[in-house]
Amino acid sequence: MTEIKDVTPNKKKNKNSTSLKRLLVGILGGVIGTALTLGLGYGFLKPVLTDRNPSVPNTAKTDVKKRDYTVIGDVSKAVETVQDAVVSVVNLQKKEQLNDFGRFFGEDLVDPNDKDDDALQANSEGSGVIYRKDGGDAYVVTNNHVVEGSDALEVLLNDGTKVPGELVGHDSYTDLAVIKIASKDVKATAEFGDSDSLKVGEPAIAIGSPLGSVYANSATQGIISAKNREITNQTEKGEPVSINALQTDAAINPGNSGGPLINIAGQVIGINSIKISAASSGVSAEGMGFSIPSNDVVAIISQLEKDGKVSRPTLGITMSDLSLITKDSQENILKVPADITTGVIIRSVGAATPAEKAGLQQYDVIVEIDGDAIETGTDLQSLLYKKKVGDKISVTFYREAEKKTTTVDLVVEQSREK
Repeated sequence: MTEIKDVTPNKKKNKNSTSLKRLLVGILGGVIGTALTLGLGYGFLKPVLTDRNPSVPNTAKTDVKKRDYTVIGDVSKAVETVQDAVVSVVNLQKKEQLNDFGRFFGEDLVDPNDKDDDALQANSEGSGVIYRKDGGDAYVVTNNHVVEGSDALEVLLNDGTKVPGELVGHDSYTDLAVIKIASKDVKATAEFGDSDSLKVGEPAIAIGSPLGSVYANSATQGIISAKNREITNQTEKGEPVSINALQTDAAINPGNSGGPLINIAGQVIGINSIKISAASSGVSAEGMGFSIPSNDVVAIISQLEKDGKVSRPTLGITMSDLSLITKDSQENILKVPADITTGVIIRSVGAATPAEKAGLQQYDVIVEIDGDAIETGTDLQSLLYKKKVGDKISVTFYREAEKKTTTVDLVVEQSREK
């Protein structure tokens, strides 16, 4: 006899067991599927990821890659040609026990136990360039304002060697000076190029010590911006400075004064002298530096080496600008025509001077020299200093309302016209 059992409970249990198995299989399938997807994705993406930065290795280490190459350009060659001849010039002066602030506040700024009143300290720094060796001596050209007021000079060579410098001569009017040093440690001298042959737009490189010798032998590049710029200035003593300058946009800063401006061949084409940072109106300016042309430099330093000064012709007068006097004085004292508004008034004439010998008198108003208009004393001085001792010049002037002309034989300057 067959016994029949109720199997309903067992069917329910099997159903639950089957569902659990299906759930586990689904989870396992998802994990495997995800793994396969990631694996396949990486397989596809691996070339892309690698190619995006092929220089980066798969390891975590980053290396500096060294490659052999040489940069040899025209500018680099030019700088290398002259850089050993470029120097820093240190203006040494006797130190004072108190400066202005110290006097005001009653503060000693130096060691009170230092009794050496003749001790020297660096007052200012500029640049220069060695242009000639002669036996045991070498000659450096720099600016007059770099050496002005010095009690001693020190020259810092390109290799860091410091040597004492001796002032051979200086000329405030052209802002040039020559220093002599021992040639023992001098490795190179610079060559002067022809500044008359320069073209506007050609490369120009300034080398020197901007802001002092800590930045010695800095090079900046620009172009020749203009030629024949008439630049006038005054020294700290109030003496006029007038240069027929090269204009450049090569960066020139305090400390570059006296350093060379060179061409692409490494020749000195100018001596850096002045930078204009703002107009008289207050408008700021950039890239306006001025250098004394090499052809003018050579003529001046040759005289400085020989005589220690520059001999220039003189008229033998003292003078004032006509534009600075009142209309009443012009009408009642000078009595020149009202339409004459510029020129140079002769305040006095020295005895036995070229002016006196030519018949010039007090209160004459000079308006032309050799046909060139004279509007100010600076104009007269600039034109006169382009002449040579022994030259003859034609001077046109007004004596009251009458216009006259006379010929002046120029002699050596004894003192500056004031």
